[in-house]
Amino acid sequence: MTKELFVDYHVHCDYSDDSWYPMEDVVNDAIALGLDAICFTDHVDYGVKVDWHEMHKARIVDGERILNVDYPRYFAEIDRLQERYGDMISIKRGLEFGMQMHTIASFQRVFDAYPMDFVLLSVHQVNDQEFWTGDFQKGRSEHESYTRYYKEMYDLVSTYHNYSCLAHMDLIRRYLDKETDAFDAHKAMITKILEVVIADGKGIEVNTSSHRYGINGITPSIEILKLYRALGGRIITIGSDSHKKEHLGAYIQSSRAILKELGFTEYCTFSKMEPIFHKL
Repeated sequence: MTKELFVDYHVHCDYSDDSWYPMEDVVNDAIALGLDAICFTDHVDYGVKVDWHEMHKARIVDGERILNVDYPRYFAEIDRLQERYGDMISIKRGLEFGMQMHTIASFQRVFDAYPMDFVLLSVHQVNDQEFWTGDFQKGRSEHESYTRYYKEMYDLVSTYHNYSCLAHMDLIRRYLDKETDAFDAHKAMITKILEVVIADGKGIEVNTSSHRYGINGITPSIEILKLYRALGGRIITIGSDSHKKEHLGAYIQSSRAILKELGFTEYCTFSKMEPIFHKL
């Protein structure tokens, strides 16, 4: 177990379609904040986005093409910044895989092609119906939305293994009732998901964006975190899910304090897809 660090393991920049934060600015701002390490985890969402070589097939929203990460440029820039700033901050190579069952093969091709330190597995849409647009929730009750969401997550973690941590596990709450924690109604499926994650040697993350989205509680909920620990879960990362300067590093330290209160004694960084444990 190594020394205590200040790290942010869920960071977006302008290679994500929803961020205009230049990568080198992120690094300089992270150094100014005193961060010891960051991991870039820009968005990949097959099914609703295409790659750059298929730009002619891209959806256009507000005059902008919606595309996955430009992988060669993205990883080349991370390599350049590691070389330039490596003596001031650890910069890790990662992606956020916004997966669906029918898109697994596309993500596997990316994983095979580009060496990474860390991969977040996220569920942002189901059957190509996105949460943020409301398409997924349309015609479904809140209970039905949660049930279908967790079913997709269970199927994914049971099938796909080339990831590091399950991101913002109860993300769907952001788009439903932010005040009410639906944990009790879905505890059985959440338990099954966590049991698979733990048995597979994977982890979960604390995602501090719950603060800026006005969620009553944290993401994942206190109850999910308690359950994860009770089931024997050890691997846990903390990330801001930052897309702009004011998000970077936000609430990382208070999230560490919450984890300690819940009985966690360590958290993780990653190198070449292997967890490294640090004391809280």
